Amino acid sequence: METYFDPWAQFADHEEVVVAQDPQTGLRSVVAIHSTKLGPALGGTRMSLYADQQSPQAAAHADALRLSRAMTLKNALAGLNHGGGKAVLLADPANKSRAELLNYGTLIQSLGGKYVTAGDVGMQVADMDVVGETSEYVTGRSPDKGGVGDSGILTALGIWQGMQASVEFFTGKNDFSHFTVGVVGAGKVGGRLIGHLIESGGARVVAMDPVAEMRTEILAKYPDVVFVESIQDMLAQRPTVISPNAMGGFVTEDLVPDLTAAGVSLVCGGANNQLADPKVGDLLAAAGVLYAPDFMVNCGGVIQVAEELVGANVDKAREQVLKVYATTLEVLESASKAEITPVAAAEAKAWERINA
Repeated sequence: METYFDPWAQFADHEEVVVAQDPQTGLRSVVAIHSTKLGPALGGTRMSLYADQQSPQAAAHADALRLSRAMTLKNALAGLNHGGGKAVLLADPANKSRAELLNYGTLIQSLGGKYVTAGDVGMQVADMDVVGETSEYVTGRSPDKGGVGDSGILTALGIWQGMQASVEFFTGKNDFSHFTVGVVGAGKVGGRLIGHLIESGGARVVAMDPVAEMRTEILAKYPDVVFVESIQDMLAQRPTVISPNAMGGFVTEDLVPDLTAAGVSLVCGGANNQLADPKVGDLLAAAGVLYAPDFMVNCGGVIQVAEELVGANVDKAREQVLKVYATTLEVLESASKAEITPVAAAEAKAWERINA
């Protein structure tokens, strides 16, 4: 028997949550609309079986609720006229069907534009093209469908901007030449971040990724990257920066002492919800480890797909992503002055804009 878990307990401030099951394919969906104060809710769709969870459906619900709130903050900090939303499809991303995607598009269309979706974990550009056949409220499509393509490009750029600003904040200069950076997840975001770190920053990179093809692809481009099997192996390399770019919940309470012992000074990456629990942010601060809030630095992708709605000018989106540098410095300086965590400072700045 499954243990009952109430995924709504901490998320009473959502405007609307839609839980649906498609009668034709059996696809189960959760669409969480956290806020539309700044405009239509914008956020990606992820597909997962949550097979490692005791209750996959509860985990899917909780992810949609938590991520949609983070999207509200992310969109506000990025200067977008969008609220926050997120959708989770409880299905196998390796075996998705066209019928599932078309019917999911019908669900999005039925919301009347309150929620605009894009790709996320388990969903590719080609999938968003199919979803877009039955809904006009879809971004992150391929260029020949009027889209801006892979949002991982600008996501990685934003993380790179935030990481540089964070390093400038705690060292007084933007110099990675003597740094080792641990990159967790070398996919479409982490892999591109590795490129920025090596080509622009001159950093030494230690990485981990369970997918052999990803490791091979990175090593073909950057043969000096050292791949390891575990976070403990990574910490043994004495990295100054740890960059989580895979699934959320990576930084746990138990991991904080290990980060400190290894000499880690900064956590900055592209994964959503990197902190397993909000109190981990307080523990990092108490341990002297700077945390650049994920929703502050990983906004490049949503800036890119938002631009698709108003003109698909990727150069314009890129210019906006470059502003992550200044935003990061402002938030970190504000946190230091107010003696609060960077998460608290970033949330305060986001809510200030939302409530203005």
